[in-house]
Amino acid sequence: MEYIYAALLLHKAGKKVDENGVKAVLTAAGVAADESRIKALIAALDGVNIEEAISKAAAAPVAVAAAAPAAHAAAAPAKEEHKEEDKKQEEESGMAGLGALFG
Repeated sequence: MEYIYAALLLHKAGKKVDENGVKAVLTAAGVAADESRIKALIAALDGVNIEEAISKAAAAPVAVAAAAPAAHAAAAPAKEEHKEEDKKQEEESGMAGLGALFG
């Protein structure tokens, strides 16, 4: 995670996100930098618009939070229908039991 934070810090500071920059940030923070992880991060970020990725990531939780109440509201009627069916089945089975009792 600290590798991503280093890249974001460089981006926010207006610096180029490259291997040397990420390594410098990690070293300044007291993190032992792993060259292979730095290279993998830089390769993964190649061609990525970081501002766009940040804005999409910030919008995702809002969309999920907005969808949650709607999904809950849609599930509520289904639960009520299920309860009504269960109650009806209980009544019918109770009537059948009474019929067997009284012949």
